[in-house]
Amino acid sequence: MLAVAGGCSPADAPPPADTAPVATPAGVGSILRLDPAFDALVPGDTAVEKVAGGFQFTEGPLWRPVENRLWFSDVVGNVLRAVAPTGEVEVLLENAGGDSTAPAGSYIGPNGLLGEPAGTVLMAQHFNRQIVRIDADRRTTTVVDRFEGKRLNSPNDLVFGPDGALYFTDPPYGLVGQDDDPAKELDFNGVFRFADAQLTALVRDLGRPNGIAFSPDGRTMYVSNTEATRKVIMAYDVTADGGVANGRVFVDGTADTSPGMPDGLKVDTQGNVYATMPGGVWVVAPDGRHLGTITAPEVAANVGWGDDGHTLYITAETGVYRVRLTAAGY
Repeated sequence: MLAVAGGCSPADAPPPADTAPVATPAGVGSILRLDPAFDALVPGDTAVEKVAGGFQFTEGPLWRPVENRLWFSDVVGNVLRAVAPTGEVEVLLENAGGDSTAPAGSYIGPNGLLGEPAGTVLMAQHFNRQIVRIDADRRTTTVVDRFEGKRLNSPNDLVFGPDGALYFTDPPYGLVGQDDDPAKELDFNGVFRFADAQLTALVRDLGRPNGIAFSPDGRTMYVSNTEATRKVIMAYDVTADGGVANGRVFVDGTADTSPGMPDGLKVDTQGNVYATMPGGVWVVAPDGRHLGTITAPEVAANVGWGDDGHTLYITAETGVYRVRLTAAGY
């Protein structure tokens, strides 16, 4: 008879270790499925598609139904553009963040965009350090630029709250020296609420507040923090007066060394959060479970819903990408 090496039979061998999930190719990108709930949101045949490219640093995706195309910012190129689903690109505004003489490569252009019911668009301007309204003739007027008499840092992303007020983040990216820039007037990087011509600081303790969104029921505000030492998305309870309370970590990607940072984010009708994070766009359930990741071939900076509400557009470095989902945008 043959002896069994090691003194044990094959039946006694330990079971194989669980295999870690692996991202699978999906068009020009990839998809990582971590939770069965992800499959109900992102179909198995989903493909990441490139819509347009050749830009410097894309941000601020905003779908314009009346035009059937996506507006987006180029923060480094200092240009506001629109792209059709077929890929045709139009320049809407040059020097869209302000007429800057900052060094090449500075983040001085436009950033977050937000459509208003009247058809106008709100735009965050980095170099001009304000939020402006763009009218039908693409003329701009200032909406808000100061807090308690001091200039804002460089408004970044913006959203309407459940009460219709304007909420926005104000990190220092538009200042060449950022926190150490002599032109910086505020001693914090904040999250603000603007209503009835009054500006209120809601959050003052985040180093780099960035993306901002609300849950569909209006009870939770999400804010991303773009710091290498604290790659988190925070959640806050929304109070009856439009303020926030009970700030807590909703998602923490600090330990993930994949390319990318917490930046732009959006939610779907079921309350799932789609947020740029290390490794791509994380899809996170309302209870904080990381369900899966959608990855474009470039580092994602922001996301936005478009087309019929089932397309997620991704602005990523020099390109604009999209992916079709079962989930619907909110």
